[in-house]
Amino acid sequence: MDADHAGNHITRWSHTGIILFGNRAPILWYSKRQNTVETSTFGSEFIAAHTTVELVESLWYKLRMFGIPMDGPAYMFCDSNGVVINSTHPESTFKKKHNAIPYPCIREAIAATTVRIAKADSQTNIADILTKSLPGPKLKDLCSRVSY
Repeated sequence: MDADHAGNHITRWSHTGIILFGNRAPILWYSKRQNTVETSTFGSEFIAAHTTVELVESLWYKLRMFGIPMDGPAYMFCDSNGVVINSTHPESTFKKKHNAIPYPCIREAIAATTVRIAKADSQTNIADILTKSLPGPKLKDLCSRVSY
């Protein structure tokens, strides 16, 4: 998952990009403008993490209803170290109400081992395809990681 903080230069809305993989194949992708204007990169990445957790949990529910057993957690890769630290440490607090509301949802998913969050390198974050305009070589490299 990735977020482009204030990517729209006119309205300053952030953009969320998420790609969900199942058995190394992309099965769901999500690219949408965020509903709130964030004042920091952390805020926009945190909102993207909350959206990712919601998508993962809904996909897990659908697969369980089809009778497909789910083993182990879903791994969520984020290129923001602050989001990884604040979502894995229970002593973290938030001053903004709209960031404090999704925090229990993310913590609950991590505690229930539905999701594990890890730091991804910014140069190899595949979700950049959905949030940023990239130069040709980098776009080609990231696209080769998604398709066979």
